[in-house]
Amino acid sequence: MFFIISKILSIFLSPILWIFALVLISLFSRKRRKSRKYLLAAIILFVIFSNSFIVDEVMRVWEVPVIKTEELDDCYDVGIVLGGGIVTYDSKNDRLTYRNNIDRVLQAIELYKIGKIQKILISGGAGNIVFRNMLESVFIKRFLVNIGISENDIIIDSISDNTHENAVYSSMILDENYPEGKFLLITSAHHMRRAKACFLHEGIITTTYSTNKFAGDRRFHFEHLLVPQLINFVLWQRLTHETLGYVTYAIMGYI
Repeated sequence: MFFIISKILSIFLSPILWIFALVLISLFSRKRRKSRKYLLAAIILFVIFSNSFIVDEVMRVWEVPVIKTEELDDCYDVGIVLGGGIVTYDSKNDRLTYRNNIDRVLQAIELYKIGKIQKILISGGAGNIVFRNMLESVFIKRFLVNIGISENDIIIDSISDNTHENAVYSSMILDENYPEGKFLLITSAHHMRRAKACFLHEGIITTTYSTNKFAGDRRFHFEHLLVPQLINFVLWQRLTHETLGYVTYAIMGYI
């Protein structure tokens, strides 16, 4: 039930939806003064949420910093890669389609190849209310095997639907097979804060290895400061999703 409710609520996290609602209210408001206020509010929100400098600064505060690979310990028993928006399946053409968060997998592959992790644990089920048979970890395992990674070095959790369940089901696997193991947690920089807290709550101590961070070097050139970018609405939606998710998990006792 929590999974379904969270998916429904996520629809309302888009700043574009908020702006669109304000514009509609402005258009249908019978009082001109109120109509202007709603329209002004919509314009202000558009300026804020489309600004690259603002979202960059907020992301910089929230994201868990990326560390250099050479700063890691010699070797970790398992690299835990969390699913979520990584891959989907084109059944008509029998082809996997890779999406935004594929960087997590690519970083894990490199870490495996250079000997920083011995095993790769992919944690992720369907994560979707409708397409319940789209098991992300199964698809990612197929990809890893196809590029030459030994099937014996790949562990999957195909049950979990969210970050809380990632931690719960992964901890069961790790406690049973690697009770004294060293673990590297691999996920997006903006997702890492909630993910690490969930694993710690389940008794799994991890070293964080943040991927695909959004906050770059602080810039003050014209385009970054003043030119609206539609991609920033997507970044704000991800940020609000994570911050609200963190608060909700704290209330639910998941972290």
